[in-house]
Amino acid sequence: MGRPPVTCRSGITPHTASTVVPMSRTADRCPGVFSAHPAADGHLARIRLPGGLITPAQLQALVVVADEFGDGHMELTSRGNLQLRGIADVAGAGDLIVDADLIPTPSHERVRNLQLSALSGRRGGLLDGRPVLDRLDVALRGDNLLAALPARFLFGVDDGRGDVLAEAPDVGVVAVDSGHFDLVVAGSPTGRQVTTDRAAVTMLDVAHAFLTDRADEWRVQDLDASPTITGLLEGLPRTRPHTPPAPPSEPLVGWLAQDDDLISLGSVVPYGRLSARIAEFLAAIERDIYLTPRKEILVCDLTDGMADTVVRVLAPMGLIFDATSPWTRVSACSGLPGCDKSHADVRGDLEQYLAIGDQSVGSREHWVGCERGCGSPHAAHIRVQATPVGYERRAF
Repeated sequence: MGRPPVTCRSGITPHTASTVVPMSRTADRCPGVFSAHPAADGHLARIRLPGGLITPAQLQALVVVADEFGDGHMELTSRGNLQLRGIADVAGAGDLIVDADLIPTPSHERVRNLQLSALSGRRGGLLDGRPVLDRLDVALRGDNLLAALPARFLFGVDDGRGDVLAEAPDVGVVAVDSGHFDLVVAGSPTGRQVTTDRAAVTMLDVAHAFLTDRADEWRVQDLDASPTITGLLEGLPRTRPHTPPAPPSEPLVGWLAQDDDLISLGSVVPYGRLSARIAEFLAAIERDIYLTPRKEILVCDLTDGMADTVVRVLAPMGLIFDATSPWTRVSACSGLPGCDKSHADVRGDLEQYLAIGDQSVGSREHWVGCERGCGSPHAAHIRVQATPVGYERRAF
């Protein structure tokens, strides 16, 4: 007899949390919490964080999960979510994650990629994108049919600064003024206008159209034809002429002044790998934290004195507040020994590379152990890929 299925208190059994769509291509193996992926170092679970937001209470709950069930760390992903590695007891970890209200709708836990412009409503941008993102998330989780979306599908709300647009969302919006968006499909503005109050429902309409048009594709960009999406776009008014924004080039790291005279602190950690101890100190600040696709950690709404204290305490512990650090521009997959598909100890090799004094990282780089390229940024970057005979560099 085989092993009985593991079931969490939520009633969800791993690998049955969402609708299964027959596919001819390789199955979408993006892990969730109830569909944790078995890796060489234990199970890997990925946690849905709409807009990259995690509250102090939720972060503290994940500290307990990481310490009691995982490897003592949590990892930032290139979609602005979090993942835990080395999990031996998937059901036990899942129960604590559910209790922390990190899976409000279990059927949709793998439909998790909802990105929002970093610091929207606090610093820069043409409008505050947070209400649009909130409406999108609530309506998405209330739509049973959209639980069938692939785990790689990306929604995005760009407040006009271009950071989310650079991530090529399957469907999204980019602000053109304080009350209107240009609808984005397959990573490009369509020239079709939606108002702020219609943005969320229009994005969900496009997602439904994608499900109608797809066979086994994971992304809108992969479709050979999209007649339903095209018909939907033709029914929308055209936007006024505008130039799509270029993405910001500087990392959100260091002391970041908000529009309300408070401070956000931006930081990074090597490999986007946050220890439970540092996370516990971050939770103790009792301020909302946003994680970005560039694996930046943003602690918001601080006074000058609070920000100064945070830097003094957490910089010696390993948080990097220096925008010139190479860790703001370089990332890596887990490599050996955590992944048995890797050709190399990628992180060990990267550390040796950075330790050489005359080496510099001018462009964004991602180091990987095989051709799968796990964790690769979705914006332009250089991939440094291990092969059986060494590393090769390639622009993406």
